[in-house]
Amino acid sequence: MDHARVANDVLTYVGGVDNINAAAHCATRLRLVLNDMDKVDQKALDKDPDLKGTFVAGGMFQIIVGPGDVDIVFEQMVKAGVKEVSKDEAKQEAAKSGNIVSRFIKMIADIFVPILPALIAGGLMMAINNVLTANDLFFKGDSLVGRFTWLADYAELINMISSAAFAFLPVLVGYSATKRFGGNVYLGAAMGAAMVSTSLLSAYNMADEAAAQSFWEYMGASDTWSLFGLTVDKIGYQAMVIPVLCVAWILSTIEKWLHKRLSGTADFLLTPLITMLVTGFLTFVIVGPITRQLSIWITEGLDWTYNTLGPVGGFLFGLVYSPIVVTGLHQSFPAVEIPLLPVNGGVGDFIFPIASMANVAQGAVALAVFALTKDAKMKGLAGAGGVSAVFGITEPAIFGVNLRLRWPFFIGMGAAAIGGAGVALFNVRGAALGAAGFVGFVSIITEKIPIYVILELVTFAIAFAAAFIYGRTPKGQASFAADDEVDEAALEAEATKAHAATVELPAEAATDFTIASPIQGRAVPLSEVQDQTFASGMLGPGLAVVPDSGPVVSPVDGEVLVAFPTGHAYGLRSASGVELLIHVGMDTVELGGKHFTPKVSAGDKVLRGQPLVEVDWAGVTAAGYQTVTPIVVSNATAFAGVIDEHTGAVARGDALYAVAPVTEPVGA
Repeated sequence: MDHARVANDVLTYVGGVDNINAAAHCATRLRLVLNDMDKVDQKALDKDPDLKGTFVAGGMFQIIVGPGDVDIVFEQMVKAGVKEVSKDEAKQEAAKSGNIVSRFIKMIADIFVPILPALIAGGLMMAINNVLTANDLFFKGDSLVGRFTWLADYAELINMISSAAFAFLPVLVGYSATKRFGGNVYLGAAMGAAMVSTSLLSAYNMADEAAAQSFWEYMGASDTWSLFGLTVDKIGYQAMVIPVLCVAWILSTIEKWLHKRLSGTADFLLTPLITMLVTGFLTFVIVGPITRQLSIWITEGLDWTYNTLGPVGGFLFGLVYSPIVVTGLHQSFPAVEIPLLPVNGGVGDFIFPIASMANVAQGAVALAVFALTKDAKMKGLAGAGGVSAVFGITEPAIFGVNLRLRWPFFIGMGAAAIGGAGVALFNVRGAALGAAGFVGFVSIITEKIPIYVILELVTFAIAFAAAFIYGRTPKGQASFAADDEVDEAALEAEATKAHAATVELPAEAATDFTIASPIQGRAVPLSEVQDQTFASGMLGPGLAVVPDSGPVVSPVDGEVLVAFPTGHAYGLRSASGVELLIHVGMDTVELGGKHFTPKVSAGDKVLRGQPLVEVDWAGVTAAGYQTVTPIVVSNATAFAGVIDEHTGAVARGDALYAVAPVTEPVGA
């Protein structure tokens, strides 16, 4: 490899030195944090015969160069002016990339990913409870629970368990967010618990308390504290996100500040005390009132927008409903919805059907991601979250999938806006509160149920189709790889395989009969291999290598004839016709693939030095197997023999031996 040429081409095709914010490398790949991905000529990089493929992961553009070469190419790039950082620093720089909105969304995803299993389980159980308790879903004027009374206790238990993750969401978020901000996670959880204390009026009960009076009168008449001359409402933060995020950041900042100034016993005793006291007062004196006022403004604004602007108002309400769910401020909506219900003399609830459109839209885009992604973990989250969302619980889909990838969330917002405009245009109204999703039709005023169902289906179709189409574009596909949770090793293998299909063997390889060492270690005669099949030369002449470290790479330019799924053995044919068998270790087929990570498949074209398999040599040894690796010529009868053997210490790519071509046709 001409390392200087490769380095120069990489710099050219990624948009120059000025487009590289930071760079690092691992054993096989360049990791580049770029300022503008649009400047990258990825096709040109993928066509380079000395490179093994490219992909995006963790916010970094990664170029597969190969072991033994990547560090030299990287040195040439640093000499050209590229900013060198460690892998961890590169990850930190990648996390800083993007605008403030993108960074905020990534922070939200980082915090919610660990708690998603609880939200997904809760969401799906809520969906089950909604099906069990919804009137008119299976029986006119009745529910499954009402018809089969023995189901009542089961439904009640399911509802209690399902509500836990959402009612105590500030505890979970307090723990996870404080960890993300670098504070004590148990202080964060304790502060979250204080925010949902039974001493406070539950945010879920605000609607019940407000039903007999206007929302605004209720807000002024609720139980209060008098703190620092301010009147503070005693209201909890159930299912709210933004308040607890602010609290976790405040707590972590105060705690870290105190740790720097106190030490020993004083730090141990006073830091938690001061942190909790100060954070507690700031939570209920500042964060609480601000959040509450913001909730009032949002509710007033949406009420005015919908009732004044008609379909335009419905469009705007549908557009912003999902972002409001992210904040948790939608908890104030029931207090406005209840007076609108016909049972209370109102004309019908407009918020519920719009919420249903938004939930179905977010569920649809999550299901599109489920259909598109190849990552098993993302597929699981998208499938479960999407199903939960279309039945009315969107948090798993929003926090686990849509916000993490960004574009599904925005597509869902757009589809919800169209659905919201339809709700306003056809004056669809709710007759009761319920599950805001496909089963929500049972809560709609009877004569409006058909148009409600049609709008739900149209919204779902628009959201799913738009997300599916965008997800198949290069940018959409790249976003799957940009997620931090993807398996980089799997992406590297996929990129390497895709590149292998485009590999063109050098013309000179047809007359090259040299065999390079595929492993770094010590070359020994086959007679030193304990397996008599190899030691006797029965499988062909050659040498063996006792490995030190690193991957097993191709010793020739050629094609993979055989690649065992267990990763322990490979058959290759060089461009000059030499067929090789590389058997990694002795009896290692018994490991069933453990400690082996194959990088190629049968039929792939490979260049000399391209990784065939990553091996955990220590793991193989610990399992009781020898690691000595024979490299033998399996079609030796077509040649005059093996010559120019090199035993002793060898590095990957060093000459191991050569195969002598016959001067006359074999058998002449």
